Amino acid sequence: QVQLVESGGGLVQAGGSLRLSCAASGRTVSRYYMAWFRQAPGKERDFVASINRSGASTYYGDSVKGRFTISRDNAKNTVYLQMNSLKPEETAVYSCAAEQASMLYTTPSRWDYWGQGTQVTVSS
Repeated sequence: QVQLVESGGGLVQAGGSLRLSCAASGRTVSRYYMAWFRQAPGKERDFVASINRSGASTYYGDSVKGRFTISRDNAKNTVYLQMNSLKPEETAVYSCAAEQASMLYTTPSRWDYWGQGTQVTVSS
């Protein structure tokens, strides 16, 4: 089992940047595919990005391609999400997730472990 704790959220102006971190404890994060999801108020949880165990392969939702970058440092048991050119509609709680079978699941229910989330607010 793995425990996940996100950090790095906050308030940023439209067009600005934030870097989120997801620290893992318990089993080593290198055993898991990792992903970021986000959920805006009153909306479903949406897939943002995922990364394979080594960090060599990544997968992004269409709305964030070219602006967000997912990465990982297995030595630090940490996964990151660099977010650039943020938009007000991207205000949401961002959560990281872990899964042992695949990095390609975009459905939240396919991911086994979740952090509590970190709030990102983008002002216009």
